[in-house]
Amino acid sequence: MIKKAIVYGASGLVGSYILETLLNNATYEQVIIVVRTALNIEHPKLKTIIGDYNSLSEVVKDIQADEIFIALGTTQKKTPDKKLYYQIDHDYPVLAAKLAKENGAKAVFLVSAIGANAKSSIFYTKMKGETEQDIINLNLDHTYIFRPSMILGDRKESRPLEKVFIGIFKFINPLFVGGMNKYKGIEASDIAKAMVKSADQLNEKVKILQWEEMTKLLK
Repeated sequence: MIKKAIVYGASGLVGSYILETLLNNATYEQVIIVVRTALNIEHPKLKTIIGDYNSLSEVVKDIQADEIFIALGTTQKKTPDKKLYYQIDHDYPVLAAKLAKENGAKAVFLVSAIGANAKSSIFYTKMKGETEQDIINLNLDHTYIFRPSMILGDRKESRPLEKVFIGIFKFINPLFVGGMNKYKGIEASDIAKAMVKSADQLNEKVKILQWEEMTKLLK
């Protein structure tokens, strides 16, 4: 079956790998990205739409896709305003999934975070949990949620503290065994591959994938 996919967050670390993986996958005839500014990428299968949260309803009005991949997110340092932070990490993904469903999408693949919990008292984990829940409530045929712990890989922007943590995670990763393996760091490219691979074997209505489930898809 030949498919079309729409990607949000294609300029980010995981999103850029999702885009690359989809473009290199013969199952997809078109890959649509919604970005604030055009990426320096040219590909016969790629369609770029310029837009943001405020213009989204208009710019994707008649854009049809079978699947939607969402890797949107910011950081507290980059977006100290909690209202704006929530808009980027919660409102935008939920709206994107809602519009995709209205345009015929059957499956959504969301990058979330370990520990996401709508009942949490911690802002970040509560926000991620509410994003998951609100996208599940949209009731697409398939909702697959990916919860990485530390995401490994080289970001375009400088995050010195994160680089330190990545170095530590690479060292301590083998210590996370058994039920603790969900805390293992995972390469951004592997998250992307697992997301695209899971789209080939959609057999559950709602599925949460952590380190173990993601790495099994890579085998």
